[in-house]
Amino acid sequence: MSTYERIAGLPVQIKSYAFEGLSIQPSPEFERLTTVIQISADGLVGNGEDITYEGLDAIALQDAGPVHDLSGPRTIGELCELIGGLDLFPTPPEREVSRLYRRWAFESAALDLALKQADTTLSRYLGMELRPLNFVASMGLRGADGSSDIGTLRAKLEIYPELKFKLDPALDWDEQLIAELAATGAVNTLDLKGQYKGTVVDIETDPELYRRLAEAFPDAWLEDPDLSDQTREILAPHMDRVTWDAPIHSVAEIEALEHKPKVINIKPSRMGGLESTFDAYDYCRREGIGAYGGGQWELGVGREQIQYLGALFHPDNPNDTAPRGYNAAVPEPGLPTSPMPVPDVGFGIPH
Repeated sequence: MSTYERIAGLPVQIKSYAFEGLSIQPSPEFERLTTVIQISADGLVGNGEDITYEGLDAIALQDAGPVHDLSGPRTIGELCELIGGLDLFPTPPEREVSRLYRRWAFESAALDLALKQADTTLSRYLGMELRPLNFVASMGLRGADGSSDIGTLRAKLEIYPELKFKLDPALDWDEQLIAELAATGAVNTLDLKGQYKGTVVDIETDPELYRRLAEAFPDAWLEDPDLSDQTREILAPHMDRVTWDAPIHSVAEIEALEHKPKVINIKPSRMGGLESTFDAYDYCRREGIGAYGGGQWELGVGREQIQYLGALFHPDNPNDTAPRGYNAAVPEPGLPTSPMPVPDVGFGIPH
C-alpha cells in the first residue's frame, strides 16, 4: 500500500472552514501575503498555508470567504477528490501554478484536522521516526545598491559559524567574490534559477558563470540549471551534482528528466496535493533518489509543516527549510541550529 493510500483512508469530519491572512513587509518595495486555511469541526482545527505569491490572489480569496461546502467527504481520500474538482480561486489566478499551491493548503489543513480527530500525528500514524532535520539558509547576495556582496553572509557566519547556505548566483559574481565564498566552506547549494522564465527571479544564462561555479564549488549541489548545448557540455562532468526544483510538480516530471538525479527538491506546495507529494516520496525511495525540501516564503504553519515532512522523509539532506529567523540580515542569537530536532506537532496533536 502506498503512503498516500494509507493516508487516504483516514476518517475526517468537516463542519466549516475559514481564512487568516498573514503579511510581512521585508522592504519598502515588497509585501508578502499568505493565507492560513483553517478547517474545523467540533472544536478542532486543522491548518494549512496557501503561499500563492501574488498578493491580489490572496486578497481575492480572503475577501470572498469560504464559498465551498466541504462537509460531505468522510475520508481524506474523498476530500482530496472533492478539492481536485473545485475552483479554489474566486478570480482566475495570475499564474496557473498557484492552483497547485492552494490545493496543497486545503489538503494539508484537512490532513492536520483528520490526524487531530484520530488523536495521533503523521509520524505515529505512519509508524515513522522523526529525526533531527538538516537545513541550509537560503539567500541572495545583492545589497541595497543592486550589486553582490559577501558581507551579509559573513555577518550570519559570525553568529552561526557552522551554518550552511543555498545561494542564488548573479551575473556580477566575479572571480574574487567566488573565491571569497568558496573559502568560507559554507556553500552547500547553488540555485542557478535557470528554469524560471518571465519571473522576477530570472537571470540570464551565462555558460562561463556555470563553469566557474562548478569548478570553484566541487561539492555543491547545482540546482535548476538552464540546459543548452553549451551548458550541457560544461555540466557534463558534474551531472551527479545537478538537481531540480522548479520543473517538478509530479512523479511524471521526475521520470521525464534526461538525467536521473541523485537528489531532488520536493516542495509539497509545488506538487499540488497530498497524493502527488506522497507519491513523489515513495517514488524517490524506490528509485534510490534522495529528496530535500524547500521553502516558499511561508509566514505561518506552512514552514513548520515542511520542516516536519523533511524530518520524516528526508532529514539528512540539505533542506532549504531553515527557521524563519535566518531570513534576517543579522539573525538573532539562540536560533535552532542544524541538525534541528523537530517536535511531533507539525501534523496532528502534540504528545
